[in-house]
Amino acid sequence: VHIVESGGGLVQPGGSLRLSCAASGFTFSRYGMRWYRQGPGKERELVAGITATGGSTTYADSVKGRFTISRDNAKNTVALEMNSLKPDDTAVYFCAAGNQYGYKYWGQGTQVTVSS
Repeated sequence: VHIVESGGGLVQPGGSLRLSCAASGFTFSRYGMRWYRQGPGKERELVAGITATGGSTTYADSVKGRFTISRDNAKNTVALEMNSLKPDDTAVYFCAAGNQYGYKYWGQGTQVTVSS
């Protein structure tokens, strides 16, 4: 199983970034996908999730209206579009695959830094 995140970087407050996650080694279309993040000195938190079919999404209150999760089951990818970024969004962002039994497949993470 391989999960690889990309698209992180340094962005100014109010800016945008698009994170991508490429997955292989499992039946992608049967797994829910989530983005988590862990900021400096903070616990890991769930940012956004999308069901296996893409029919339902969920977001942390702190990112609702600013972030959008999407997936392409034909390409085994999931994306996180992040707009109106704030310094508090600074974190390592992780992509994870799982189901009702748990999210057991994780990527290595990509750093997002929001700073002027």
